[in-house]
Amino acid sequence: MPSQDSGWEWGGLWRKLTATERAMPDENEREKFETMREALTREILRARERVYAIGAPTPLECLELADAGRSLWVKREDLGPIKSYKWRGAYNAMASLGAGERDRGIVAASAGNHAQGVALASRALGCRATIFMPRATPAVKQREVRKHGGETVEVRLVGDTYDEASAAAREFEAETDAVFIHPYDDLAVMGGQGTLADEIIMSGKGPFDRVYVAVGGGGMAAAVACWLKNYWPDLKVIGVEGVGQASMSAAVEAGKPVELAYVDVFCDGTAVRKVGEHTRLLCHGLLDGLMTVTNDEVCEAIRVLWEANRSVPEPSGAMGLAGFLQDHEAGRIKDEQEILTIVCGANMDFAQLGRIAGRAGIGPSETVALRAAIPEGRGTFVRFLERLPRELSIIDLQYGRTPSATQHPIVSLGLTPAQRDTLLSDLRAEGIEVVDVSKDEDVLYRVIPYDPELLHDPVFVTVEFSERAGALREFMREIAAVASLCYFNYQYSGERVGRALIGIDFDNPADKEACRELMKRIEGHGVRSVREVTDQVLHRLKVQG
Repeated sequence: MPSQDSGWEWGGLWRKLTATERAMPDENEREKFETMREALTREILRARERVYAIGAPTPLECLELADAGRSLWVKREDLGPIKSYKWRGAYNAMASLGAGERDRGIVAASAGNHAQGVALASRALGCRATIFMPRATPAVKQREVRKHGGETVEVRLVGDTYDEASAAAREFEAETDAVFIHPYDDLAVMGGQGTLADEIIMSGKGPFDRVYVAVGGGGMAAAVACWLKNYWPDLKVIGVEGVGQASMSAAVEAGKPVELAYVDVFCDGTAVRKVGEHTRLLCHGLLDGLMTVTNDEVCEAIRVLWEANRSVPEPSGAMGLAGFLQDHEAGRIKDEQEILTIVCGANMDFAQLGRIAGRAGIGPSETVALRAAIPEGRGTFVRFLERLPRELSIIDLQYGRTPSATQHPIVSLGLTPAQRDTLLSDLRAEGIEVVDVSKDEDVLYRVIPYDPELLHDPVFVTVEFSERAGALREFMREIAAVASLCYFNYQYSGERVGRALIGIDFDNPADKEACRELMKRIEGHGVRSVREVTDQVLHRLKVQG
């Protein structure tokens, strides 16, 4: 076990471990742990002779991370035969069975990646497998299971959660005498996962000072820590859990697996309500710390990987990197330390990309939504925007006129924590009441309240403009001179051009025509096009409320 690292102060639950004796004061626990650790080591050795029948080693890449200002080694499990590390454990467990056991049939439960591993192994080994999956499993994972398994696999969609699918699989096991392949709490499964750590050792890279590894059920984390520490005993292995998924932290604190009342499923590959006893014991004894990351931090890690090497992991696949980025930002990593993380999967429904991009921010910043209180009146919204530093990137604008003397536009910006604090302080010093509403549901779901009854003679236009700092504000400044803005809906899309739906209200026909002429003149000066909505759309916008 590693010696104490000076300055290794994290705070919170189980942040500082020095040895098995310190982590496990109970002698019986220590004995069980040492016995299980030895058994896992043997399983990894056996797995080395099996898993490469269906897959090749995955690469270890050194990435230059501009946002972190340093390099980082990444184990690319997203490039494996099922775009996830799970094939290793499933195949090893099934290959270790006798022919008579496999003839009884295989049964498994999974939200996706383990199911693909079982499917791949069933075809390679020529056995039947029945796989239970939650009905809400992403379509891409269902499709890949059927593709890898072919006629050897039957997929059954049961329940809304992994737990319900697992219960159905266990009932099937009891009824048919099929062999259940656990997704993580099985030494043979963990032994297969450990082969990825063996490839790290055999790569000739290292030794590493820290490795950040995602923790769901804990099978991969336990196996990676077990194998790497045999060769690099001073290595720190940090388990990374989602904020709403910290079942391993709960188990370590309680000294036994406990069931979480709620599990966030944004990172669906690590959404485990209750870890196993094997993984609880091994992670307790082998990991040097557990930390949690938010969904937004995971989205930012995905963005960083895209910028660094154009890979797009699934959310769980980026959790290790998210942990590193959090520690780096907090100054917990020394410049000379060699860091390793594991990108453990890339099976994600395409539709999830939009949500990830929206939550990742721009560059090294995060998305911060600010709700300002400004007086009603022509030009007040534009004057508020003019008070924002010109170099800041506006990611989202939401505003609708309401029957109040005080209006509340919401502007989302790409800000570092330091920029956020400075901006809030500066605006408040100018007498502008502003609050951070980044986590509020109406903001996240982009609910823009406005009262159509307040509109006199409105025009709604779609505006396409150059996506550069200041272009949008320049257009609004021009319009505000002759019209009153009553509605604004803009969201950054990552393209070279931005698009916004803008409502403009007029007191008289002359102002309306003057504004139309102005919009024609300013096209081409940062504004690519201005187009009025159709009469049908205008009618719907005027009557909604």
